Amino acid sequence: MRTSPRNYCAIARDYGERVLNGEIPACEFVKLAVRRQKSDLERYSGAKSAYYFDENEASLVCRFVELLPHTKGQLAGQKIRLEPWQVWILTTVFGWRRRSDGGRRFRRVYIEVPRGNGKSCLSSGVALYCLLADHEPGAEVYSFATTRDQAGIVFGDAKRMAQQTPSLCKHFGLEILAHSLYVESTNSTFQAKSAEGSTLDGLNTHLAIIDELHAHKTRAVYDVVETSLGKRKNSLMWVITTAGFDTSGICYEVRTMVLEVLEGTVSDETQFGIIYGLDAGDDWKSVEALEKANPNWGVSVMPEMVTSLQKKAIALPSAAGNFQTKHLDVWCSAASAWMNMPEWLRGGDSSLRREDFEGEDCYIGLDLGSKSDMTAKVLLFPRESEDGKPRYTVFSDFYLPRNAVQNSVNSQYQGWADQGLIHVTEGAMTDYNVVEEDIRDDLSRYNVLGIVYDPWHATQLINNLDDSGAPLVECSVVVANVSSPMKSLEALVLDHRLAHEANPVMDWMMSNVVARVDAKDNIFPRKERYEQKIDGPVALILALFGAESDADEYADFEGSPSGTFLSW
Repeated sequence: MRTSPRNYCAIARDYGERVLNGEIPACEFVKLAVRRQKSDLERYSGAKSAYYFDENEASLVCRFVELLPHTKGQLAGQKIRLEPWQVWILTTVFGWRRRSDGGRRFRRVYIEVPRGNGKSCLSSGVALYCLLADHEPGAEVYSFATTRDQAGIVFGDAKRMAQQTPSLCKHFGLEILAHSLYVESTNSTFQAKSAEGSTLDGLNTHLAIIDELHAHKTRAVYDVVETSLGKRKNSLMWVITTAGFDTSGICYEVRTMVLEVLEGTVSDETQFGIIYGLDAGDDWKSVEALEKANPNWGVSVMPEMVTSLQKKAIALPSAAGNFQTKHLDVWCSAASAWMNMPEWLRGGDSSLRREDFEGEDCYIGLDLGSKSDMTAKVLLFPRESEDGKPRYTVFSDFYLPRNAVQNSVNSQYQGWADQGLIHVTEGAMTDYNVVEEDIRDDLSRYNVLGIVYDPWHATQLINNLDDSGAPLVECSVVVANVSSPMKSLEALVLDHRLAHEANPVMDWMMSNVVARVDAKDNIFPRKERYEQKIDGPVALILALFGAESDADEYADFEGSPSGTFLSW
């Protein structure tokens, strides 16, 4: 006996309302996605609007997926029953159509959710729907990943779903082959592909599923797939991933763009995105944080298992970064990142303007890289708060030669350069004349009390500034010098006494910093891999060294012979 399908659009609306009224714990990124959908339903309600919402199309995909079986775990063999958050995603993505030709509105989907929330199962269901029931002749459906094994996860789940549903195969004429699923009547196929030894050119993609985009070390697969979408009016790129450690990669670049769309700073009607995680200030050690970040909490994410991993991460700081990334969706460039990144990001304020600080005291930290590498300049403005404690505001500048921008493995360098977040000098080496001109401009605008630099990479730039009487402060980047300001930086961030202009280059670099601790509990900044740059944080630590040295009026007398100044 056939059961009546559920009212999926009503389930989606109810989920959205419960998120917004706080009944369902959710981070601000989820709330932004829900508000966007609610606003779109009102904005595109007119007969002449560019898009319309088709409840039948929205419901059809949900009904199809719920006819498929689970293939793993204790629910194996039982029909899938979509959770409200999954219904909300599917109805939103598949319900919106273009009024001009009836084609799909959303062409790119980005879903970020912690491990264990059933993302592969959901993706496999979407793959079978687009292969069999999306009314697309000659549909080419692919699952992509960096390795063959990873690419085979979504395909393998879909294959097992089909094998366990003979009625599905019979109805649609689906043939289950060793390495593909094929429908002869529509000449449609589903295959797994990877970047390992297979060509990705010549694709005519209807649906491309990219699983675990955070693991992609280059942007090659993403770019080829995105290019292949333009040949069909209903093509769709479905990216579903956990957070990762490579904030210089393509996944974090896409994530950043999605956040800009959700926040309304970028307009892209074809991009769908939702990100499950934490808000700045949330206590990652709490059960409430786990519930907020994991929409399948108590369903496929088992509290007793994850809370035990959480206790381990609390007891072993070395495990904290990995736990937060995989189970709370916190991005850390390093598995054992030093900075509390949610708190650092909380201090970001894009409304800060350098012109508001003209004439004020300022310290400049300067990390001069090799001529073919990154150079960082940080402006640090001290101000005293009402409680008498120091507060600081930070602005950052970064410099790279054009050859390094074009040839770097960091896929975001070019985008940052286009946005003016990196000063690009022509040629293969950084033109330090540009850096010097900017410093001289700083000297004319602010009351610069010290330009703190590491002599290891001292260049003609330093000699030129010295000849003109600039207030240079030499500070070797060694444990004795940087441990104290590095600890101060951490305390300032946690105490919300440091504001910065939310520069994504600086954010990325800060997440790359790992603290090396010696036997005396001194700390020193380092990075885990060459491509994980930390020049900005080092420049900030140098600037803090200058500020702290000036704040201690008796620093010059340390180590003086006992009794020398007793007459004071």
